[in-house]
Amino acid sequence: MNITQIKENIQNGKFDKDFNLLYGECEHARARYIGIVEEFENLYGNRENIRFFSAPGRTEIGGNHTDHQHGLVLAGSVNLDIIAVVAANDDNVVRIKSKGYRMDEIDLNDLGIKDEETGRAASLIRGVLAAFKTNGYNVGGFDAYTTSNVLKGSGLSSSAAFEVLVSNVVNGLYNDAKVDAITIAKYSQFAEREYFGKPCGLLDQMASSSGGFTYADFNDPKNPIVEKIELDLSRSGHTLCVVDTGGNHANLTGDYADITLECKAVSECLGVEFLRDADEEKFYQNIADIRAKCGDRAVLRAMHFFSEDKRVLTQKVALRRGDFNTFFVAVKRSGESSYDLLQNVYSPSNPKEQAISLALALTKQFLNGRGAYRVHGGGFAGTIQCYIPNNMFYDYKKMIEAVFGEGACVKLFVRPVGGYELKGE
Repeated sequence: MNITQIKENIQNGKFDKDFNLLYGECEHARARYIGIVEEFENLYGNRENIRFFSAPGRTEIGGNHTDHQHGLVLAGSVNLDIIAVVAANDDNVVRIKSKGYRMDEIDLNDLGIKDEETGRAASLIRGVLAAFKTNGYNVGGFDAYTTSNVLKGSGLSSSAAFEVLVSNVVNGLYNDAKVDAITIAKYSQFAEREYFGKPCGLLDQMASSSGGFTYADFNDPKNPIVEKIELDLSRSGHTLCVVDTGGNHANLTGDYADITLECKAVSECLGVEFLRDADEEKFYQNIADIRAKCGDRAVLRAMHFFSEDKRVLTQKVALRRGDFNTFFVAVKRSGESSYDLLQNVYSPSNPKEQAISLALALTKQFLNGRGAYRVHGGGFAGTIQCYIPNNMFYDYKKMIEAVFGEGACVKLFVRPVGGYELKGE
């Protein structure tokens, strides 16, 4: 399809099935996709064989900072996503222009790590392409324009969504979509760790790539055990939302890295590489020696891992049974553990900025024992996650946005698919 044809198909409802699947609505989605097509045309001209791709942000349901210790995780892909309009080219160059950012151009003959790209989108693109190529898959040139409504710095994993998006474009254009979702997650993580320079686990990429409610066991990260959980959260009588407190993750890489490093220091004291393999009883018997070698915060963070990993199993069982009361209790316990033990609600380098702490305190006071709430994702800045009783959501949104600004409270639903090509069939 060319530009004119694809816009007509959007307006005529040919993509409504895709839109309902991804967003639960069509009207706003039609306007959004027509807008991105027009931006693509302004940039690249009226091209043939136009294609659409989407990759979702993710919400962490359970397992705060457990994945990098080979632990257990519950996550869900959400209706906020990064979308791309794409056309292949014969230039052996990948060009991606994202709304609000300069264009990145990657020469497919030069896919080595570039130090000057560390921390930039170009490194993620180059890393994904390198992963496909070194693993024997095809790569090729394409031109793309992208836009995102995944809240930046929100813990909804905009970087993972971008990596998964690029992976799905390469997979769709040049590999007949034969690379599976787990492999795409691994290639995306490779790009973020080795090229972008962030020592992340696999949770974010797995949730974005797999879609729906996902339970994952990372005991063997190369071959994680992944289970889908069929769940209609609306049956709980609660609204899932996140509150964007206005923080930014851009300068927090050191804080995230410290969690991994301190957990590793404890695991080494216990004679293993990761806390997943540690003997918890031995840990508690040797706390005096471990704190002397690793420090008190490292001990507390290890305590969080041991309790959080078990909590994920409690949540999984509760969700499979539709036992939302048990699930919500576990959510609150997870939040308390993250606050007290993991200590990722604000950055120790900037203790005067505690927006997440404030949002949690206000939410606790408002709910007065109902619903559930916790720090969301990596923490230190960004968002909290809440389950608000439906009849209280309007008043909660009004209260919390009076503090953090209009639009800070974003209602979410878990979409059933991850990385996805919209075909308008």
